[in-house]
Amino acid sequence: MRIVMVASEAKPFCKTGGLADVTYSLSKELTLMGEQVSIILPFYEIIRARMNPSVRLVEHFFISMSWRREEARVYRSSADGITYYFIENSHYFDRPNLYGDGDDGERFAFFTLAVRELLYRMNDKPDIIHIHDWQPGMLPCLIKEDVFARDFFKKTKFIATIHNPAFQGFLDRSALRELYNLPEYLYDDGQVRFQERVSTLKAGIVYSDIITTVSPTHHLELLTPEGGRGLDNVLRFREWDFLGILNGIDYEEFNPETDAQIPYPFTLENVYEKKKANKKALFEELNITDYGQPLYSMVTRITWQKGFDLVFPAVEQLVEKGCNVIILGSGERDYELRWEDLRARYPDKIAIYIGYNDSLAHRIYAASDFFLMPSLFEPCGLGQMIAQRYGTLPIVRRTGGLKDSVINYDGNNVSTSNGFGFDEYSEWDMNRTCLYAFDQYHQPKIMQKLIANAMQTDNSWRKSAQQYLAVYKRAIKNK
Repeated sequence: MRIVMVASEAKPFCKTGGLADVTYSLSKELTLMGEQVSIILPFYEIIRARMNPSVRLVEHFFISMSWRREEARVYRSSADGITYYFIENSHYFDRPNLYGDGDDGERFAFFTLAVRELLYRMNDKPDIIHIHDWQPGMLPCLIKEDVFARDFFKKTKFIATIHNPAFQGFLDRSALRELYNLPEYLYDDGQVRFQERVSTLKAGIVYSDIITTVSPTHHLELLTPEGGRGLDNVLRFREWDFLGILNGIDYEEFNPETDAQIPYPFTLENVYEKKKANKKALFEELNITDYGQPLYSMVTRITWQKGFDLVFPAVEQLVEKGCNVIILGSGERDYELRWEDLRARYPDKIAIYIGYNDSLAHRIYAASDFFLMPSLFEPCGLGQMIAQRYGTLPIVRRTGGLKDSVINYDGNNVSTSNGFGFDEYSEWDMNRTCLYAFDQYHQPKIMQKLIANAMQTDNSWRKSAQQYLAVYKRAIKNK
């Protein structure tokens, strides 16, 4: 099967979050299963900086966007059996950041139009075009609303995956004509109209053959007014073509037995001893003191979505009990300043790293006892799965993929549980759960069993990729 992924980021070339991990890891697993997979990305400045001799120019054409005429140069490379195509335009993509500029709508309109042109020029028509999030969301519309394109790709099926419904690709109505060369009646008849604007995410939902999201629970949440972020009506209209598939993690990258980024690799047999050694090394690196109590950690974007309003009061309780807390991440400045204030008050117990450091992240996962993810909402989450892989027990609010991947220990299910969880988004529930985990830390037999359960949880991409492959085959069968 010929599968083309279209996304705004993918490892190993560019990453800001979990989307890059998912696009790459799913593609990698599909190639291992014998499928032919390509990924199309913008040619960002960060990719150019890392460009190696294997990256070569393969196409050159111009894209019309109403009165604009923009140049597109296409480069090709490969990694882990995946063919990568990079669409270059210095005006749109020679920038230090992947997102966050005022013209993001225009930038990704150009990218989407260039993807369509590139698909025409590929030697083999794809069987599946799999788009991710809002950035390429208009691609199925561009093809299905064009008579020539619709006929050219009549055997190609579209899959759209919603990774984060909070970002919906809003544009002014005029963008249909001025950016995408599409008629404005698509807005008038409601095909792409959402909350009185154009939404490229809604367009992807409406025009794709099957829609997925990144966990079964998040699939159900998106169908409700409370969890749908306004999309519930749109998704209920496509309910029979909408499903949730839980993401996985890359078991080669996250393997405590072979991880070269941690000082003391370990297996299930020696996890207790080696985690203590990793903790000691990390404390020395970060200049904090081990009081013999558990280490709680976070590796995350520092933003309201991640539950920081619950984290701060819980952390104060924990450090007063002699626990240590380490956080790695960046985001909203107010929250960063609150972390700085906490570190100033407890310099021997709290360590923070504002920014991202992949190697340090691995060392934190390997050394920690508990991993905090009390998210307000979490479509899937990968941190809890990585933590489990390293024998670190996640403490989560049971929402989205956190509910699907973490089985709460309630005192009676030690044989099956692999973490701790609570349901209500409240300080009381967060504090209670963190302190309950603290109590279990001092019960070695229980902790050993919970850690073993966590490390033996199957969070690999093989299971998820098989489900995606079934979705692709279903789409093709329904021609």
